[in-house]
Amino acid sequence: MHAGPVSPLSVSLRLYALGSSPFLLFANRRDVRLVDAGGTKLESTVVVSGLEDAAAVDFQYSQGIVFWTDVSEEAIKQTYINQTGNVVQNVIISGLVSPDGLACDWIGKKLYWTDSETNRIEVANLNGTSRKVLFWQDLDQPRAIALDPAHGYMYWTDWGETPRIERAGMDSSTRKIIVDSDIYWPNGLTIDLDEQKLYWADAKLSFIHRANLDGSFRQKVVEGSLTHPFALTLSGDTLYWTDWQTRSIHACNKRTGEKRREILSALYSPMDIQVLSPDRQPYFHTPCEENNGGCSHLCLLSPRDPFYSCACPTGVQLEDDGRTCKSGAEEVLLLARRTDLRRISLDMPDFTDIILQIDNIRHAIAIDYDPVEGYIYWTDDDVRAIRRAYLDGSGAQTLVTTEINHPDGIAVDWVARNLYWTDTGTDRIEVTRLNGTSRKILISENLDEPRAIVLNPVMGYMYWTDWGESPKIECAYLDGSERRVLVNTSLGWPNGLALDLEEDKLYWGDAKTDKIEVINVDGTMRKTLLEDKLPHIFGFTLLGDYIYWTDWQRRSIERVHKIRASRDIIIDQLPDLMGLKATSVTKVFGTNPCAENNGGCSHLCFFTPQETRCACPIGLELLSDMKTCIIPEAFLVFTSRAAIHRISLETNNNDVAIPLTGVKEASALDFDVSDNRIYWTDVSLKTISRAFMNGSSVEHVIEFGLDYPEGMAVDWMGKNLYWADTGTNRIEVARLDGQYRQVLVWKDLDNPRSLALDPTKGYMYWTEWGGKPRIVRAYMDGTNSITLVDKVGRANDLTIDYADQRLYWTDLDTSMIESSNMLGQEREIIADDLPHPFGLTQYSDYIYWTDWNLHSIERADKTSGKNRTLIQGHLDFVMDILVFHSSRQDGLNDCVQNNGHCGHLCLAIPNGFRCGCAAHYTLDPNSRNCSSPTSFLLFSQKSAISRMIPDDQQSPDIILPMHGLRNVKAIDYDPLDKLIYWVDGRQNIIKRAKDDGTQPFTVMSSPNQSQNPEKQPHDLSIDIYSHTLYWTCEATNSVNVHRLNGESIGMVLRGDHDKPRAIVVNAERGYMYFTNMQERAPKIERAALDGTEREVLFTTGLIRPVALVIDNKLGKLFWVDADLKRIESCDLSGANRVTLEDSNILQPMGLTVLGNHLYWIDRQQQMIERVEKTNGYKRTRIQGRIAHLTGIHAVEELDMEEFSAHPCSRDNGGCSHICIAKGDGTPRCSCPEHLVLLQNLLTCGEPPTCSPDQFTCATGEIDCIPMAWRCDGFPECDDQSDEDSCPICSASQFQCEKGQCIDAHLRCNGEIDCQDKSDEVDCDTICLLNQFRCASGQCILLKQQCDSFPDCIDGSDELMCEKSKPSSDEPQPHSSAIGPVIGIILSLFVMGGMYFVCQRVVCQRYAGPNSPFPHEYVSGTPHVPLNFIAPGSSQHGTFTGISCGKSMMSSMSLMGGSSGAPLYDRNHVTGASSSSSSSTKATFYPQILNPPPSPATDRSLYNAEMFYSSNIPSTTRSYRPYLIRGTAPPTTPCSTDVCDSDYTTSRWKANKYYIDLNSDSDPYPPPPTPRSQYMSAEESCPPSPATERSYFHLYPPPPSPCTDSS
Repeated sequence: MHAGPVSPLSVSLRLYALGSSPFLLFANRRDVRLVDAGGTKLESTVVVSGLEDAAAVDFQYSQGIVFWTDVSEEAIKQTYINQTGNVVQNVIISGLVSPDGLACDWIGKKLYWTDSETNRIEVANLNGTSRKVLFWQDLDQPRAIALDPAHGYMYWTDWGETPRIERAGMDSSTRKIIVDSDIYWPNGLTIDLDEQKLYWADAKLSFIHRANLDGSFRQKVVEGSLTHPFALTLSGDTLYWTDWQTRSIHACNKRTGEKRREILSALYSPMDIQVLSPDRQPYFHTPCEENNGGCSHLCLLSPRDPFYSCACPTGVQLEDDGRTCKSGAEEVLLLARRTDLRRISLDMPDFTDIILQIDNIRHAIAIDYDPVEGYIYWTDDDVRAIRRAYLDGSGAQTLVTTEINHPDGIAVDWVARNLYWTDTGTDRIEVTRLNGTSRKILISENLDEPRAIVLNPVMGYMYWTDWGESPKIECAYLDGSERRVLVNTSLGWPNGLALDLEEDKLYWGDAKTDKIEVINVDGTMRKTLLEDKLPHIFGFTLLGDYIYWTDWQRRSIERVHKIRASRDIIIDQLPDLMGLKATSVTKVFGTNPCAENNGGCSHLCFFTPQETRCACPIGLELLSDMKTCIIPEAFLVFTSRAAIHRISLETNNNDVAIPLTGVKEASALDFDVSDNRIYWTDVSLKTISRAFMNGSSVEHVIEFGLDYPEGMAVDWMGKNLYWADTGTNRIEVARLDGQYRQVLVWKDLDNPRSLALDPTKGYMYWTEWGGKPRIVRAYMDGTNSITLVDKVGRANDLTIDYADQRLYWTDLDTSMIESSNMLGQEREIIADDLPHPFGLTQYSDYIYWTDWNLHSIERADKTSGKNRTLIQGHLDFVMDILVFHSSRQDGLNDCVQNNGHCGHLCLAIPNGFRCGCAAHYTLDPNSRNCSSPTSFLLFSQKSAISRMIPDDQQSPDIILPMHGLRNVKAIDYDPLDKLIYWVDGRQNIIKRAKDDGTQPFTVMSSPNQSQNPEKQPHDLSIDIYSHTLYWTCEATNSVNVHRLNGESIGMVLRGDHDKPRAIVVNAERGYMYFTNMQERAPKIERAALDGTEREVLFTTGLIRPVALVIDNKLGKLFWVDADLKRIESCDLSGANRVTLEDSNILQPMGLTVLGNHLYWIDRQQQMIERVEKTNGYKRTRIQGRIAHLTGIHAVEELDMEEFSAHPCSRDNGGCSHICIAKGDGTPRCSCPEHLVLLQNLLTCGEPPTCSPDQFTCATGEIDCIPMAWRCDGFPECDDQSDEDSCPICSASQFQCEKGQCIDAHLRCNGEIDCQDKSDEVDCDTICLLNQFRCASGQCILLKQQCDSFPDCIDGSDELMCEKSKPSSDEPQPHSSAIGPVIGIILSLFVMGGMYFVCQRVVCQRYAGPNSPFPHEYVSGTPHVPLNFIAPGSSQHGTFTGISCGKSMMSSMSLMGGSSGAPLYDRNHVTGASSSSSSSTKATFYPQILNPPPSPATDRSLYNAEMFYSSNIPSTTRSYRPYLIRGTAPPTTPCSTDVCDSDYTTSRWKANKYYIDLNSDSDPYPPPPTPRSQYMSAEESCPPSPATERSYFHLYPPPPSPCTDSS
């Protein structure tokens, strides 16, 4: 068969016009082709190639267009056949699922098609416009379609549950079934236009019939001999059809069925076929030709007078004139699915859903519509945004993206032009203008899980549902005021809510009580409307007399009449249904004063039952005209326990809570005016956080190492944050984002409390509340501190008046407000008659303070304390207070420009600045940049890791900002990549991160972490040269190795009684040391890094050694015993054991060496101590008062020269797995326990899988050999390991010269038993007294002579026996038994003889005395692939070669044999370990494709022989694959057990489903949200067989080869 290029096509067509045979146009799945039916060469020409799944095909001859459907791309496409280079064009893309049939109306210029998945028949213009659904009811599996435009009729086949052929007018009129008997799988259909006959092919009943066009006068054309006809067409007197099973095109006479012939064979997959000829598309005149029949859109031919009718695109109605279509649907249902939005016209009964072309919809939930501008609004839970687009999908915009977590409900106020939404993540109800501006939080308190929201702009109310712990339906005015509960009883998951504005009723759907209920909007008259078959309501809406809802579990959209309660289904079997909105496209209901000029408001207008109210977005304030919003210059901000409030200083708009999430007990407060952010400390959460003034972008800046941070100040010039912590007694600094944290003051501090900065001058001020309260000043780098005021009580809220250069503070002990100059002199009392002043701030000419007794904020003149004014009363426990105004953050210093060119911190000092570094980092000589520490101690507590530099006077220990530490058991450090590693005992994982908490990564994790974890890491140690991590496991009692990138290398050490716990790697010398905590006999052991060369160093003087450390340079091993409370050391070989310290140690946990010292931690004494490592002298306590200490690790500076010299440092020494440094400085490669080293001595490979009666070679290509070949004197393993350490034979055995052992009685028995033949050498010896010597020299027992059974190999023992035979007269007891016994023994002997002949004679012809068997003989043809099978072989395969050494019978076990080892050949003896049984499925299951009309699988795949990759044991040397022929075809989408199969269904259409849930039981935990478990794996099966069959074809079987395997 030849596939030529496209260009000859036009030539061919011209030839046809000259009267040659017809051309057949056919779809071939991957291409569309053309063949000359009368051609001699039977070539086919490719019209268009590179297709996915071309199924149906047709053409428009006059314009030279070919159309085809593609069931994989779900499209109808076209190309022009008389052009070269043919550009493929999509015609119709969206909404097709399985377009099985296609027909072109060549007169009316229309395309008609069937879709067996959506069960629809549709029509459109040739360019895909004006698409209309003609039939959508009473269709089950429509397939082939044919047109008779001359009479206005269309015909189609349906192979569903009641198979039939139907006809109807091409305008969908006069539908009628014309054939419904003797019909099963009607696949193909064509019309004989000349004789007015209808032909069809039935693939199940294997016939082609014809009838009149009304179904009468039915005749047989071809019967019985067809395999699987699919499509048919005709030309002249000849009928042509495609057959799936023969993969050919056939032809016969159309009347008699005779002259059967094959036109074209060996096709890929022939599908639909047409005769490409002008005779098949004759021209005639129709009324649609003039002016489109007067129709505005579609002019469709009709069998009834006037023989045409006008029609409109799907969902659009005709005007009363019967010719013009309306501009669009007037009422629509808008639907949010998980990944698309759809609209359904409610004007027409077909309810066709049209997908809107909008990108990046990832998890749409709620949807609403604005009839004024025509925008659809929706929320997306995945991209966390609120978006909008026009009704046709154009003009998509994203409106809101910040502070959006789970926006589950949305509502449009079409009058005031506002948009409301609920968020179950932030637990708020918010509003913006419809364009996303002027955002304001309306309700943020006492919301648990707010979901649906609806508005009544006419009355001024909003309503919402809350499905939290106490579910309820609430209402409030549209501005959020006057909130009240309407319903809070008998609710479960009130998911949907709808308002009937005309009747003033509120409807809701509950997914837990499974009811639809109604109530008056005032909360009275609650009634149940529906409570049957409502398994999981989600979306909910009302329009006119109907309520519409989506149901997650039924995967349907239904509606119910709100009065009659009659219900019907709008859409069935559509997964991922979310919200929906029924709406009039342009009709607007109601109005209010906000409609005109936004009610006069500058920003937000809210209509309420009482009045029209203007409001401002966050951060703006309403002027006294109550209409205009302005940005205020100055306002008060204060902290009050779990909230931070702002109070206007310019307008009357008082006390607004800033909507912050996650505040528990806010204390100190400051702001950065340039960034419009506030910063606060939380003494309950022990954090410092920040957010924008509107409450958005809340983030923790400092989360670690805080205890009671009660003072904080922003350095607005250097962009630094300073804080004082009374718990840790430290004053610290960091960048505003928390980076580069450094401790500034930690010595001689006594409860530092309040902090104030003067960055212009370079000073900081703080108050201390300790034994001697005072006010202190220092440089902003922490140096040069002096006491300014010492005769003072507990001074709080220190404040600087920058303009007048004075300090103010409140004194809690004297209840006064005082002031001094900047040196603490000129002290003045501003107020001394206050009950309990606490917080204080200064702005302009005033001071503002809070009073805890009066619960108030007051103001007075800053100099005299007079003119007091109450700003706000009724306030509880206001902690800090400040005025937000730009004048509070003026001035200039050197840090403003480019951070003073400092790498980390720019710290102001008087007349200049100094660059500072993060704690433990050191300033480079250029005094600008910083270098990370190279030698330090890390120590861990239960949920923290800290770093300290023992002899550093510049900074103390600091807690590193590592997130998610649960139960740190052990720590280590990689100095190369500067990463900290730790064991997390809570989650049983090993993690790592940088010292600033970035780049977190899990190196080792356990599959089921909580109960009975498979892995339980105890200790870890890093080999920096190989980039590997060694760790001990408590669950498996083993030592394991991982690469630092998280890849597992494997287990290197495990024994039956081993319990390795503490471990330390000495990679410089290639060893590891570990404690082995065996019952009552703990040991310290050493082994090579691959677990070999194990030796016990100590068994005595140990009870519970808990930690080990190596000092490689010193050549010492140190350990600490927790029960003996003793620290000891020895040489690396175990010699010179010395006790270093054994007094006053209570609970030692960890041990490490840094410099000249040995450090350990004592958990009970909560301290870190050290001694000199060589002699144990100078014991010193380094750090105390550290609770829950768990581990300690020292980091020394890495010598890069030394590192590079290590043999494993470059590319792991060339090793694939484990690299070990040898004493001579070269690498040795090794493997974990489950692998073996291959011949190249670098790479590890799978060990052979050998059976018990086989020997496993140590290395090399050959894996397994029969055990009999072990120690037979001939090396069969590549490495000769089968002849290594062979045993000395036992007393009952004879040892052959080459070492083989045989039974002693086989010696000199005339047979060769030793492979070296040595058992039959020197046999000319004299036999023993009780033996007979055969003529051959063989010795047998005397009693065996003349026993009627030849025992000598030459039979000489039975010669000349007549003399001694007893006379026949003598009675012969048992003679009757002896005969049969001798017969059996003789037959056995003969079989044995045959065996020996095979063994000794045939085999030895191929094997010399010293050579192994030749490969060709043993394995058949070695160059043939292992799974190759000659097509003609029998089921049991052909035995290639002769099997020597074992009986052939034993190796004939077929598929499914269970034990032993694979079949081998000697030149590729490998185990079956590489081919697992699961992987074999892929070998012989054909890939599952779409359900028919494509053949479910390519027939050739399962008619061909199938190969199983064998796991079958055998000990024979020859490789024999076995063949399974004629097996049943694999499960396909049509079999009922498809859901139990092992392979995924992802190629077919049903892959978008979630799991069914029993409608009677609620899942746990309750998931009313779209984020819940209701969304299950995408590949799950449908909930029941009642699900529309077209998705899974559960029954009846489709007309495809996949079930017709008979």
